[in-house]
Order: sequence, then structure tokens, then C-alpha cells
Amino acid sequence: MPALGKMLIFLGVILILVGLVFLFAQKIPYIGRLPGDIYVKRGNFTFYFPLATCIIISIVLTFILWLFRR
Repeated sequence: MPALGKMLIFLGVILILVGLVFLFAQKIPYIGRLPGDIYVKRGNFTFYFPLATCIIISIVLTFILWLFRR
């Protein structure tokens, strides 16, 4: 049972961090507007896929988790 408690605390902290990112995402410069982000607008259709932003966030999170595992 102690492992379950630790996992729930960890998931709670992750949810809080994700919530903070959503709150302050507009204030972080260049996030979502990087070269490599796909943005297509044709008539009344808009498609947006933040490819470069996802890759950079993945690299940063991988590095942070790598530091925690050491």
C-alpha cells in the first residue's frame, strides 16, 4: 500500500504542474510558435500541430526525469 500512496502523490504533483503549464502557456515566449510547428489555414478550416514544440517539451521532460532517476 505505501507504493500506491507514493504513486498517487506523484500523479497529483504531475497534474498540478500540467495545470500550471496550461495557465501560463500564453506567457512563455515561442511555445507553440516555433519553426516546425504545422499551421494550415484554408477557408473555414484550420489545422494546427505543434510538432517542434512537442519535440522540445519531450526532450526537456526526458532530461528532467533522467536527473530524478540518478
